[in-house]
Amino acid sequence: MKLDPFYLIVDSADWIERLVPLGVKLVQLRKKDCTAAELRQNIRRAKTICAAHGCQLIINDYWRMAIDEGCDFVHLGQEDLATADLAAIRCAGVKLGLSTHDEAELETAMEAAPDYVALGPVWPTILKAMTWAPQGLDRLRDWKVRIGNLPLVAIGGINTARIGSVFAHGADSAAVVTDITLNADPQARTREWIERTAQFR
Repeated sequence: MKLDPFYLIVDSADWIERLVPLGVKLVQLRKKDCTAAELRQNIRRAKTICAAHGCQLIINDYWRMAIDEGCDFVHLGQEDLATADLAAIRCAGVKLGLSTHDEAELETAMEAAPDYVALGPVWPTILKAMTWAPQGLDRLRDWKVRIGNLPLVAIGGINTARIGSVFAHGADSAAVVTDITLNADPQARTREWIERTAQFR
């Protein structure tokens, strides 16, 4: 499986409606602290928009609803992985991406036979408080050796100036949140990301 090198992560269908039509081909909907009805509405809108623009949609955490809504890709953190019904996910034909932050988590992830592995934070991130120190580029290279042909997603503190370095150290895709969502011109930054990652596509 091949992932687009530009992996956008946003927290609403509004963002997806705003940015995916610019040419985004891989996006994760990571919506927190909302009602089930709000989540379902966002998933349905996101799915419709992504289908219209040939964009792969990945649902964060809510694997049951992703299955119910006919989505084909979910991303789980380690806590969610511990309680998820992997058999149900596979039976539904849903692909699986997993977060990792240390050696033990990588081992746990690989036992689940994921479709990709994410490592982070590569650099310090302001997105959320992190228990783990920045992993650095050397850890990224090490992870790629360990997971072999599985796609490796780098996440955490990545901006346009750091794109080349993550790919040079083994990443197949670079996940980005705040470099776009907190930018003064998110649309322009999205276009820049698409252009800057074209050589890795």
